Amino acid sequence: MGSMKGSSTVIVFDFDLTIIDCDSDPWVIEQLGATPLFQALLPTLPWNPLMDKMMGELHDQGKTISDIEQSLKTIPLYPETIRAIKFAFSMGCELRIVSDANMFFIKTILQAHDLLQYFTEIKTNPAFVDEKGRLRIQPFHPFTEGPPHGCSLCPPNMCKGAIIDEIMRKSLSGESGGSVDKKQFIYLGDGSGDFCPSLKLRDGDHVLPRKEYPLWKLIQKNRDLVKAEVHEWSNAKDVEDLFVKLLKP
Repeated sequence: MGSMKGSSTVIVFDFDLTIIDCDSDPWVIEQLGATPLFQALLPTLPWNPLMDKMMGELHDQGKTISDIEQSLKTIPLYPETIRAIKFAFSMGCELRIVSDANMFFIKTILQAHDLLQYFTEIKTNPAFVDEKGRLRIQPFHPFTEGPPHGCSLCPPNMCKGAIIDEIMRKSLSGESGGSVDKKQFIYLGDGSGDFCPSLKLRDGDHVLPRKEYPLWKLIQKNRDLVKAEVHEWSNAKDVEDLFVKLLKP
């Protein structure tokens, strides 16, 4: 396996259970004491509108934006992950996040670890604080009026494959800057929603699924559908080691 030059490499990270070592949505719900209500509502709503509703419930219970921020700042993000991100950036890689979390959670966590500036772009569910001081979470692809993206592999609010298609199109056409030829992609993820974008990768690209997690299992079952080279990982140290292996000239 040949190494890749960082300046021609785009690295796309999932966020939950990839950059951070938990799912940020249930973490916040649990930290703020709303897990029973969350579990009761879980069968009744898709995940994205459920999280928006839960933010309303927390607001009604007197929880503030500051309370949410403080809970986010306690989420585990390991030194090896931080080193891996900084190493990839130092090698000239373009770093992006594609996540089914939300913009408020991701930016709050990255800012707490002084990592936000290393990422060119974050594609995730929009989130904003409304005039009442309540966090609103919206779907990346609005799905109140008919099917949003027509992909059977992905949840209704986000097709990561469509996002990767767009990132690849812009990168390979030169719209995002940098060298166009020999542009290569590395995709890291863990969940079933990371399978669709993994199928978009080409020969010469690399997919890094977290071992024993849904993406890894889907790739194991459908290995012939994945053109990219597969490198499994279990923890942050593995990711750091893989980045060194793949990016060192």
